[in-house]
Amino acid sequence: MVLGFDNNLYIRTQSEKIRERIDKFNKKLYLEFGGKLFDDYHASRVLPGFAPDSKMQMLRELADIAEVVIVISADDIDKSKVRADLGITYDRDVLRLIDTFRKFGVMVGSVVISKFSGQAKAMDFERQLQSLDIKVFRHHHIEGYPSNVRRIVSEAGFGRNDYIETTRPLVVVTAPGPGSGKLAVCLSQLYHENKRGVKAGYAKFETFPVWNLPIHHPVNLAYEAATADLGDTNVIDPYYRSPDGSTAVNYNRDVEAFPILRETLRSIYGECIYGSPTEMSVNMAGRCITDDEVCRRAARAEIVRRYYAGLCDEKKGRGSEETVDILRMLMVKANLCAEDRAVVGAAAARSEETGGQPAMAIELQDGTVITGKTSELMGAASAAVLNAIKRLGGIPREVKLIEPRLIRPIQRLKTGTFGSVNPRLHSDETLIALSISAETNGPDSPAGIAMRQLPYLDGCDAHSTVILSSVDEDLYRRLGMTITCEPVYSGRHLFHR
Repeated sequence: MVLGFDNNLYIRTQSEKIRERIDKFNKKLYLEFGGKLFDDYHASRVLPGFAPDSKMQMLRELADIAEVVIVISADDIDKSKVRADLGITYDRDVLRLIDTFRKFGVMVGSVVISKFSGQAKAMDFERQLQSLDIKVFRHHHIEGYPSNVRRIVSEAGFGRNDYIETTRPLVVVTAPGPGSGKLAVCLSQLYHENKRGVKAGYAKFETFPVWNLPIHHPVNLAYEAATADLGDTNVIDPYYRSPDGSTAVNYNRDVEAFPILRETLRSIYGECIYGSPTEMSVNMAGRCITDDEVCRRAARAEIVRRYYAGLCDEKKGRGSEETVDILRMLMVKANLCAEDRAVVGAAAARSEETGGQPAMAIELQDGTVITGKTSELMGAASAAVLNAIKRLGGIPREVKLIEPRLIRPIQRLKTGTFGSVNPRLHSDETLIALSISAETNGPDSPAGIAMRQLPYLDGCDAHSTVILSSVDEDLYRRLGMTITCEPVYSGRHLFHR
């Protein structure tokens, strides 16, 4: 992969800036984390070189002074809200987050159930956490939040919330997803800390938009594409004042909320040290870009990918026409079209060659585009993976990596025992058969050589002429490929797994 971002520099400079903020605030800082903490694949795609877990690596550097507070909304628990990227509910994701923090050696101090008003499922989850020896605190819905500052900053507002017991100078406040109430939790803690004589501080850890890149830079447009369903837009921060007259980019919700946040901080402390939402953030990402053109190319590719994702979500009933319109507008802003993704045209051409059958294309790291077609034995996604690792391993295309006698029993199991109407092997079943062939024929056999090429698919682009099954889509993602699909189902059935 051609790199455009210095990850080590990012971890070092971001850590230094956080330590500086802690020193400013009486050795107590509440740091709200925006975005994903340890699986930030969006950042790794638009900033080639950014590690998906770089934020966790940074926290590990601060592990001796940091503890984590995880916020989850009682409403999200009650509605069994699901993380679309993982397919698990927010309450289950809290447990996953705790496990991951512990694996990295970062202390999880407690869980806060926000917007609590006696929801039964929230109380069940509270009991589950307590049975696991995890501290749980309740924060309540405050009437008039966030505009009625006088009520919010009072015993009838923040005063009703539990005081979260913390022991470290740096308190990282994070959540399974947006809308969980992280900011309210931070402000509530500032109120309670002030009552106890501690003038704690607040800051926000941000990655996007990158404040010191132009507002229409592809990296910032890609952030708009990633949050199109939320209606986030990049704006010039009207409160930011730079000595050299330069501007700063922020996003609409932070800018809109800043006057109320500033007034809230003034009500607690009598002053607000921040003159703008940009000054409130800790974001050194722009300083760590080493090759702007590489990041521009990567971001443009991400915008096209998000456009296709929006089209497919709308087809599946998960998205909206409004979101697609926003994504289409961003494509125009970035001067892009779908065919700018090389695999789109290649997959369409392969489908046309086979009479309109589903087809798949994969672009390897050297720019070579490999295609796969649908056959009696396997689907196009399976064929494309096999053809790609053949190419990477220098194996002639006509060589069969898996003997048909290994495929037939799997097909009989699918259609017979499992009752599937589709006998073709999905990509995960294909790779299981390939691993058996490699084990049977030895590491120097074509199958053995091909198996060793799988890691080199990481970072490759792929495109399907039909919406993939969840099994194939998940397998491609686990291999590290960025995948898009045409918003078309492969059959005329109304029910799709």
